[in-house]
Formats: sequence, structure tokens, C-alpha cells
Amino acid sequence: MATAGRVILFVLQIQQVIKVLHLIKLFLKQEILEDMKLWNPTSGTPQGAVLSPLLANVYLHQLDLALHQNGFKMVRYADDWVVLCRNMDEAKDALSMIQLWISNNGLALSPEKTHIGSSLQPGHGFDFLGYRFEDGRRYVRSKSLKRFKDKIRLKTRRTRGDSIEKIISDLNPTIKGWFGYFKHAHHYTFNSLDGFIRRRLRAVLSKHQKRPDSGRTGKDHRLWPNAFFAERGLFTMREAHVLARQSR
Repeated sequence: MATAGRVILFVLQIQQVIKVLHLIKLFLKQEILEDMKLWNPTSGTPQGAVLSPLLANVYLHQLDLALHQNGFKMVRYADDWVVLCRNMDEAKDALSMIQLWISNNGLALSPEKTHIGSSLQPGHGFDFLGYRFEDGRRYVRSKSLKRFKDKIRLKTRRTRGDSIEKIISDLNPTIKGWFGYFKHAHHYTFNSLDGFIRRRLRAVLSKHQKRPDSGRTGKDHRLWPNAFFAERGLFTMREAHVLARQSR
């Protein structure tokens, strides 16, 4: 009976594997709608597809093991990774090993994202998961900054007729969420962004008063100082960063 039980369990496991493989096949063969046009992928997974991180983790787990067994330290998130090395020779050895493994497994490295550099030297750092590691510091990647500013601009259009309290209430979740992820970046980022957000809000207030100012003038600052926005509950990243450092 024990043998029969193991056989039945094995058959059930095989059936589950077949179902999963069939589901993956459906994902890979699914038509893609882009710019109101349908097209069928011929290889790989489309950028941003929900299946992409799953397959990346399945495929690249063996690469994780191979690098670890050869003494390398790798930090990986889906198909983005960084290999930490002590010198240039070690970095070149790691890259050669990765290139060989990738080629043997029918994959390809992104030429734009693959390079060797020292995060301790200005101009030789690397981008990873929204951050820029360079000159021994952590910065916010320029693309991540731009996306955040675009979100703020969208919520602070000068033509927006809502009260300043309503706009601040709408802004705060976006600011808090962004800060929660990027709070490890260099502190000057937060000073700059706080100022940018307040300028946008001053421009809105100026528009409410039918004035042409853009929120940058001395008069704007006197009318609506930083304390004005603090009293209305605007989340300030600089203050949050200072408090986070004190609590460590």
C-alpha cells in the first residue's frame, strides 16, 4: 500500500507540473495589445509581463548557486543583479563566468545594463532598483527622480481648483510612499524635492489669487512661508529623514 501511495502521489505531482507548464505556455503565447495593435511574441517575455519575474527566478536560481559556489557575492532582484567584487580582476572573472553561463542557457545579457565599475569612484557607479550607487554614496537614479516630479506636477497643476488643504492631502500619500523607498538616499535629495513641491504649491496659490507668479519670487515666499505648508500637514521629507536617522 505504501508503494501504491507513493506512485499515486508521484502521478498527481506530474499532473500538477503539466498544468503549470501549460499555464506558462498560455502566458508566452498570449497576444500583446500595444498602441491598439495586437502582436504575438516570438521569444522571451514582453517587457513588464507578469510572468517575467517568475521565469527569471526559475532560470537564474542556478546562476545564484554557481556564483556562490565560486565565492562571489551577488544581489539579485528578478533579472536585475549586482555582483560585488574586491578588485578589477575579480570583477572580470565574474563577468566572464556569467557570460558563459548565460550563453550556455540560451539567454542574453543587456549590453546597456552590463558593465564593470567602482561605486567608490565619481562617474563609475551603477544604477540598481531605482538607486544610483556612486562615489561611495547612494543617490536616487535620475529616471526615478523624473518620474516622481512628473507625478507631483500632475497633482499640482496651476489650473487645479481644489483648496490647498485638499491638494496637500492628495500629495502626502505619494510623497510618503516615495520617501519610504528612497529614504536611504543622500540627504540633499530631500531638501531639493521639498523645495520643488512647495514651489509648485505656491504657484497654485498664486493662480488662485489670479497672479502670474510661478512660486519662485520673494513675495511668494513671504506670503506662503514653509511654516504655512507645515501647518496644513504637508509631509516634509527632510524632517522625516532627520527623524529616521535619530531613531537608528
